[in-house]
Amino acid sequence: MTNRAVAAALMALPLAACGLNSVPTAEETAKTRWADVQNQYQRRADLIPNLVSTVKGYAKQESDVLTRVTEARANAGRVQLSADDLKDPAKVQQYANAQNGLSVALTQLRPLQEAYPDLKSNANFMALQSQLEGTENRIAIARRDYNSAVQDYNTRIRTFPDAVGAKIFYGAKPMVPFQATTPNAQTAPTVNFGA
Repeated sequence: MTNRAVAAALMALPLAACGLNSVPTAEETAKTRWADVQNQYQRRADLIPNLVSTVKGYAKQESDVLTRVTEARANAGRVQLSADDLKDPAKVQQYANAQNGLSVALTQLRPLQEAYPDLKSNANFMALQSQLEGTENRIAIARRDYNSAVQDYNTRIRTFPDAVGAKIFYGAKPMVPFQATTPNAQTAPTVNFGA
């Protein structure tokens, strides 16, 4: 019986060891994808002062919109989320809310573009607007890639045999995927320039 116990232990060892490399690899991949998300948010934050300066030159009387954009950018910059915080749903939600506030403020610039024909034709404004639109697309792609990496990691730590190593050696906890924070985010917004 001693030989059977030793044989069983030796056979179980490779199964338990399966998660030793794959779990931290999946976790690091998810953290890297989160860094990509933060990189794209930083890119957007860097573009906003240029956009606001360009719009200010044309729409001085619309300073309240520009002030809201500037304040939203500042608020988004104050909320930080480290890779270690990715397992805390409340911190991820707080970060998402701050970034969403900036996205909402930026949508208020579109009506300004329609209200000021000179602004609409200004090459600097159009270039910055294009960069901002591209950045929003990059953010969406980075969040999608992050969510995919989180799904892979969360699946890995919950499925056999990696779950054994994940629990025993790492005490692995699921990571939080990025989710839309705006109510009815799946509904396209209505644009009305008549008001």
